[in-house]
Amino acid sequence: KQIVKYIFFFIIIIFFYFTKMIKKETIINLVTEHFAGTDKFLVDVKILKGSVIEIYIDAPNHILIADCVALSRFVEGNLDREKEDFELQVSSPGATEAFKVVAQYKKYVGTKVKTVTKEGVKHEGILISANDDEFVIEETRREKKPVGKGNHTVVENITLTYNQTKETKSVLPF
Repeated sequence: KQIVKYIFFFIIIIFFYFTKMIKKETIINLVTEHFAGTDKFLVDVKILKGSVIEIYIDAPNHILIADCVALSRFVEGNLDREKEDFELQVSSPGATEAFKVVAQYKKYVGTKVKTVTKEGVKHEGILISANDDEFVIEETRREKKPVGKGNHTVVENITLTYNQTKETKSVLPF
């Protein structure tokens, strides 16, 4: 009998925890509404333990601190702290973070990137194009000459779909 009480109590706590928890879809909808008609886009939303909400945003050119502040105020203004207390963090993704959305690929056309396919094949080169289905990297490498001694430069365009790709990152010039 005592165990049944504890199980029932545990189920009630879990039920209230998950019904009060802020949903990722709610945040995505709010960001989409806020950015409607702009060139800004959502990269990722994470809901962490302790009701910490992380929102990552970007734009074709750059994100300003004012953009993050405006979005933060909009999201906070549309959530009820009386129902659920939360911590909200809005930022752009780090320069060395893996791309998560197609818009990031489009943003970085003309820059150097590194990509790893799901099969583990690595490519590094200039991202020369990106559309909704695939992207193209111009890879330049040194290979042995087929005839004679020495090496020669080979330039190859590598076309990959997003489904083939495990990870793509921008390479920072130093």
